[in-house]
Amino acid sequence: MIIDLPSTTSATINKTMVTLREKGGTVTLGRVLTLVIVTDESDSEAPIAAANAASFEHPCRVIVVAGGTRRGTARMDAQIRVGGDAGASEVIVLRLFGAMTDQGASVVIPLLLADAPVVAWWPGVAPENPADDPIGALAQRRITDAASSRRPLAAITQRREVYRPGDTDIAWTRLTNWRGVLAAALDEPPHEKVNSAVVAGASDSASADLMAGWLALRLGCPVQRTVKGRAGSGMYSVVLNRRSGEIRLERPDQRTANLMMENGPERSLALLRRSLRDCLAEELRRLDADDVYAEVLTKGLPSVAAGAAKSGIAKSGTAKSGTAKSSTAKKSAPPAKRATPNRKRVTK
Repeated sequence: MIIDLPSTTSATINKTMVTLREKGGTVTLGRVLTLVIVTDESDSEAPIAAANAASFEHPCRVIVVAGGTRRGTARMDAQIRVGGDAGASEVIVLRLFGAMTDQGASVVIPLLLADAPVVAWWPGVAPENPADDPIGALAQRRITDAASSRRPLAAITQRREVYRPGDTDIAWTRLTNWRGVLAAALDEPPHEKVNSAVVAGASDSASADLMAGWLALRLGCPVQRTVKGRAGSGMYSVVLNRRSGEIRLERPDQRTANLMMENGPERSLALLRRSLRDCLAEELRRLDADDVYAEVLTKGLPSVAAGAAKSGIAKSGTAKSGTAKSSTAKKSAPPAKRATPNRKRVTK
C-alpha cells in the first residue's frame, strides 16, 4: 500500500501512521531500529529496494530524506509505504524542496521510533564529517560508501581523518567474504609466517586499499598495493608470500575466484561482488562500533602508505648512491699519460 501526502508536515505523517496501525494492524512494536537514508530524489529507489530486502532480517522503520531542487517554495511531499511495498518494514519517503532541503534533521526527529536505535546511511555522496552532520548526530551508526564518490580513495582518506566510533563504510563490508577465505587458507598447514603480501585491484578501489591495510595490521608484514583491472572492477587478487610458497586468491571474472596454495590443488570458489542488500543487512546486524574497521582505517592504511614511501625512498637512495660512486671513480682515476711523439734517429 502506498499513500501520498503532498505538501504535508511531520505531524500529519504521524497521524496517518497511527491510523494505518489502527485499521490495518501494522505492528510498530516489532521494529528494532530506525534507518534514515539520505539521498537525492533521483537516486532513492535503489536504496529503498535494498532496505526493503534487508528488513526481512531487521524489521525497521525506514525514513528516506530525498533532497529535491533548492529553488521555489519550501515544502515537503511525503509518501508512506507499508505491506508488500515495504518488505518487513514501513517506509516513509520525504521529498524536500526549497529551503526545506536544509532541514532534514528537523523533519526526521518527530518520525523516529521511541527508544529504538538510529542508523544513518548515505548511499551516495556523504558529508565530509558524517558524525557532525545534523542527521548523523542523531545516529548510533553512520554508514557511507566511498565507491559512490568521484574520488573513492580520497574519500576513504577523509573518513580516516574524521573517524568517530560508529562510522563504517560499505567499501569495508564488501571485503567480508575475501577476508573469510584468506583466514581459512591461513588456518591450513603449514602454519608459517607471512613474509609479504600483494593486493591488486582497480585504481579507484577503496576496498583494495582497506584490504591492504587489514593485512598489514593483522600480519605485521610489508604489503604492496598494485593496480589491476579497469576502473570500477574492484578487488582482483591477494597474494601472501611464505617461506614454503605463496597463497594466491584471484578473481578474474567478478564471479568466481581461484585459490592456489603451494603443494595443493587449485580450488574454485564462488566470490561474487556483494549486493547492496547483503552489505546493508550485515551492517545492521551490529549497532556498536566496528573496532576492526577503525583500526584498519586509522592504523592499517597509514602503515601501508609508510611502507610504500619507505620503499620509494630506498629505491631512490640506491640510484643516487650508484651515481655518486661512479662520479667519484671518475674523479679519482689517474690522469692519462701524454703521448710522446716518435723521434726519427739521424745517422751520420
